[in-house]
Amino acid sequence: MEVQVKYRGNVQFEITARGHSLQSDQPVAMGGHDQGMTPPELFLASLGSCAGYYAAAYLRKKGLDAQGTVIRVTAEKAGPPARLDRFIIEVSVPAELSETTLAGLDDSVHRCLIHNTLISPPSIEIRVLQTAVI
Repeated sequence: MEVQVKYRGNVQFEITARGHSLQSDQPVAMGGHDQGMTPPELFLASLGSCAGYYAAAYLRKKGLDAQGTVIRVTAEKAGPPARLDRFIIEVSVPAELSETTLAGLDDSVHRCLIHNTLISPPSIEIRVLQTAVI
């Protein structure tokens, strides 16, 4: 997997992966133009969409309609060092589910790749490279 992030000036970045792109920015109060989500919001979006992927897959597997399913993700700022903490993922399904199906849905969401990455912290290597400008 690879994502490329290019600085576009001020506090804006263009993020691309597999031909798709989106923009990250800061709110006006933080010196941005509010033309995209902030990096922490993108992080929560990644967690929520991954949890949603697993929830919808489980519901479809059970022959249930996943339409209208909404995932809400919240976190609080913590530190030092600056970080996010106290994540809460809420999966709202607009259907009446049995206790067994609810338990299966919960188990499925716990299989989310991003969730599991966070609960088993990965190694992260940072390399600062200098590229020649011609």
